Amino acid sequence: MATYTALRPILWTENLDDTIGFYIHILDFSLLERNDEWQWASLRKDNVSIMLSKPNEHENLKGTGFTGSFYFNVDNVDELWEDLKTKTKICYEIETFEWDMREFAIYDNNGYILQFGQPVHEIGKAE
Repeated sequence: MATYTALRPILWTENLDDTIGFYIHILDFSLLERNDEWQWASLRKDNVSIMLSKPNEHENLKGTGFTGSFYFNVDNVDELWEDLKTKTKICYEIETFEWDMREFAIYDNNGYILQFGQPVHEIGKAE
């Protein structure tokens, strides 16, 4: 059986420049590679990698597309919330949920939902 070693989502965007800017300037990702001929870019922050791409002719942005959200595990969710709450469009504010996760969600510039969470038992241990 094959071993899965990573998941690197490709987010489709009609505006590569704006999306790269959002992830670099708002979420502090680094641009690893960009290819304007392919309308493609690769970004990374810590252990998280994503790719961005302008959809080509066989990809249909108007169809069903992606339905869901992207969930980021972070080590200081309250600090991140304080940083992002005035810079982004909020999906839901920070809250501690019954499943023992403290989390919040924002929208990126394309409308993708980005959730950020930390297990309650980890809060305060890294400080």
